[in-house]
Amino acid sequence: TGTAERSHLHRATVATKARRPKSGVARHRASARMRAVSSTGLRALAIDTGPLRRHPQFRLLLTATAITSLGSMSTYVTVPFHVYRLTHSTLAVGLLAVVQIVPLVLTGLLGGALADAMDRRRIIVGTEIGLLAASTLLIGNGYLHHPHVWLLFVWAAISSAISGLQRPAIEAMLPKLVDASELTAMAALRSMIGTLTQIGGPALGGLIIAGAGIRGAYVFDAATFGLSLVLLVRLQPIAVSAEPGAVSLRAITDGWNFAKSRPVLMGTYAVDIVAMVFGMPVAVFPALAETYGGPRTLGLLYAAPAVGAFAATVTSGWSNRVQRHGLGVIISAATWGLAIALFGFAGFLPLALLLLALAGAADMMSGIFRMTIWNRSVPDELRGRLAGIEMLSYSTGPILGNLETGAVATAFGPRVSIVSGGVLCIAGTGVLAVLLPAFTRYRDRGPDEHRPSTAPATHAEPR
Repeated sequence: TGTAERSHLHRATVATKARRPKSGVARHRASARMRAVSSTGLRALAIDTGPLRRHPQFRLLLTATAITSLGSMSTYVTVPFHVYRLTHSTLAVGLLAVVQIVPLVLTGLLGGALADAMDRRRIIVGTEIGLLAASTLLIGNGYLHHPHVWLLFVWAAISSAISGLQRPAIEAMLPKLVDASELTAMAALRSMIGTLTQIGGPALGGLIIAGAGIRGAYVFDAATFGLSLVLLVRLQPIAVSAEPGAVSLRAITDGWNFAKSRPVLMGTYAVDIVAMVFGMPVAVFPALAETYGGPRTLGLLYAAPAVGAFAATVTSGWSNRVQRHGLGVIISAATWGLAIALFGFAGFLPLALLLLALAGAADMMSGIFRMTIWNRSVPDELRGRLAGIEMLSYSTGPILGNLETGAVATAFGPRVSIVSGGVLCIAGTGVLAVLLPAFTRYRDRGPDEHRPSTAPATHAEPR
């Protein structure tokens, strides 16, 4: 029996060994397959940087605008700080926004018409020179023994007006520098660069003020414009696709008429305005900061949405495979509203920051889908004018939103204002989804399917 038992044990051992890999090769292959699957998944999530590699002119313009934005965002901190130091008035700081919005509205429409009637490269270079000149005004005022507050307001109005002329030309030129199939990736890259400068610019401005003073911050701003100009002059001229008409009120009106005739475009504007008017919580950040630990937490509240937006862009590779862009905008806007409403209930700072980051990520995805719809739907000969209209949409929405949030907070308290705003954002988005079925059902099936082939007649007088 002992022999039989040993024989049985031997057979069991042999069978077990037979089931095992004869070497580490099988384990190595299995591990390699798992790494390949993991790598594929990560690549699917990662932002598509292909347009940067394949298109030198796109890379040139995006780099130049990033440098300009970095300096401008640092000045975004420096000028209000300078005004407050000179006046010790928060009202004076608030008036800066009022001074900036009016010229932006007026020149935004004009800039859009110019971008459809002139060489966009010339507009971008010319306005960059204007912004550099305006920056020297800040430097000169900063070196006065007694700097003038009114000069800071003059600079705010001038720079805002010039930006209104420049932005439509940039937005109209960027889609021409990439392939039609790369528009979603282009939008994500553009958004990522904007988010990075929104995070880094103010922080850098604060560091420069602390180290080199206000004058140093102004000099840095001027230097960024100069460096950007070196890149912009290397851009190749790109003419509009159709014969341009004269810059006239009728030409501007044609842009409005085109937008109104496209429910999909109107949906992008309407959803964004609803989300910003009802869901913008920035006006109550100073009041909430007191409940979260004081002024040291204020910067965290401001930065959290931008951090979430950046996280969304660097993992936006999946958005290239999304076709229901209209539905994507609606879901993103509703998610923004939900995150803001929950933020109103958050009594724990880390949770509040997490919800603000989620809101920022949702807003960024809405922006990527909206930009893709815009680039697919607008003919090149109207891109400038439609970019001007879009600029009015995203510029006025946050201003009206902060006004609404502040008014409700004054009457009922900050948290009631935030929660009610988030709920109204969700409700408003749902109503728009029902009222604009063409927008909700919009499906992008290819680079050229939804792109209009012709623009409406301009009826403009010849130049």
